[in-house]
Amino acid sequence: MNIFQIIIASIFVNNYVFARFLGICPLLGVSNKTETAAGMGAAVTFVITLASAFTWIIHKFILVNLGLEFLQTIVFILVIASLVQFVEMFLKKSSPGLYNALGVYLPLITTNCVVLGVTILNIDSGFNFFETIVNAIGSSLGFFIAIVFLAAIREKLETSDIPESFEGFPIALVTVGLMAIAFMGFQGLV
Repeated sequence: MNIFQIIIASIFVNNYVFARFLGICPLLGVSNKTETAAGMGAAVTFVITLASAFTWIIHKFILVNLGLEFLQTIVFILVIASLVQFVEMFLKKSSPGLYNALGVYLPLITTNCVVLGVTILNIDSGFNFFETIVNAIGSSLGFFIAIVFLAAIREKLETSDIPESFEGFPIALVTVGLMAIAFMGFQGLV
């Protein structure tokens, strides 16, 4: 695959939220306000990109050389947890408002299956280092688009007249389902 195909595939065709159904917990939990969703999307983008770079290097030069590929998941989780701690400390100092708005969902980036899924699928796809970075950026942009679009729709739904039984979480699930169907339209691009 060339770089353009990797970007289009990771953002639209194989969107980790709408095509692979990974990262639903932070998607639904942090998508009440657009600003909070954008902050979570930026944090996840940072973590996915750095985690993909570090895990590719660790896998290629340490795990494979020592025959320790079976430790891949454990090592990747440790790298991701370390990066999330760094992001958490940075946000606490630089943007306390965003840090408080993200709340419990910020440490949950460690267990966000999108982050781990991207790092493992980069290795499984046989991407070189540059392709790994491109796929990581594209995948995280796909997550960013999903969470910000859902937040914008949920903000609009707050002022809409919807049945009482659909208010809150149920309408969010319906919205995510409709967005997933819309993203299926991109399947023929790559």
